[in-house]
Amino acid sequence: MKLGVVGLPNVGKSTLFNAITKAGAMSANYPFCTIEPNVGIVAVPDERLDMLEKFYNSKKKVPATIEFVDIAGLVKGASLGEGLGNKFLSHIREVDAIVHCVRCFDDPNVIHVEGRVDPQSDIEIINLELILADIDSVDKRLERVGKSVKAGDKEAKAEFEVLNIIKDTLSQNLPARLAKLNDEQKKIAKNFFLLTTKPVIYTANVSEDDIGIENDYVKKVKEIASAENAEVITVCAKIEEELSTLSSEEKNEMLKELGIKQSGLDQLITACYRLLSLMSFLTAGEDEVRAWTIPIGTKAPQAAGKIHTDFERGFIKAEVVNYKDLLELGGFNQAKEKGKVRLEGKDYVVQDGDVMLFKFNV
Repeated sequence: MKLGVVGLPNVGKSTLFNAITKAGAMSANYPFCTIEPNVGIVAVPDERLDMLEKFYNSKKKVPATIEFVDIAGLVKGASLGEGLGNKFLSHIREVDAIVHCVRCFDDPNVIHVEGRVDPQSDIEIINLELILADIDSVDKRLERVGKSVKAGDKEAKAEFEVLNIIKDTLSQNLPARLAKLNDEQKKIAKNFFLLTTKPVIYTANVSEDDIGIENDYVKKVKEIASAENAEVITVCAKIEEELSTLSSEEKNEMLKELGIKQSGLDQLITACYRLLSLMSFLTAGEDEVRAWTIPIGTKAPQAAGKIHTDFERGFIKAEVVNYKDLLELGGFNQAKEKGKVRLEGKDYVVQDGDVMLFKFNV
């Protein structure tokens, strides 16, 4: 799971990244401060895991994680190689989803590469460069596939049709993910690895004064995101960076003072997990509690395979209990006595928050 943090130069990407990962990525008030992407691994906040760790007094807690990549700022002409365009685009190709950081604050002391704060323009610049890069990729593929179509290749014909639908969408300055494709066509489109098919979540970066307030800039970002069926998380990158240096107690106290229930970054990390259609099942005991990341809809044998391939190959059954039942009833054995532990077979679709114990043959 790799997410790329993107945006124009000086919108707060690296400050946000520092807060997310505590990795100490360089942050400065000039374009292209980030050249090579910084990478950080982040734990997915999960109260269930915390409760299970406390219940079992476990020696070790292993949360689910997401990898964030801080990608160099983009400018107009990136699709033609301007600025660090070629590097920027190649780094985006390697991520699973995009976190698009948008400047939603005024500050004369922080340079804006376009000379003014305008979230709509900022978003359009990035989207257009990705769209132009995709049009180039689609045109090259159409030329290649077209030759196979002329030779009577049926698979090539289906691919040719999908490419033309996507090109028509891109030509309207819309991302490929908004192309009207049926399920079969979507499977074909996955093989194109286009930049604008990647799911996106927007982060509206506001000033300290605008925490808890939906300013006009944020409203514009939400309007754009709504048209794309995308989510928006509002953060103050400076405050989040400060929060990331505090202990849990100090962090909670500061959030209380700010009148916030959950930090913007915790919201962002959780939203990114949803964005990729991921969920967690849990394993728990005195030695370790752990959250295992799987796609929504995963069946029991494949979930077992996340722990070890032998578990999937020799899968017999799984003992499953909801984490709430396990905690409320006082443990796995007690939950079993109350009939809350189920025996599930190969067709069981794992649910978010299942605590699982697998039976298998070696």
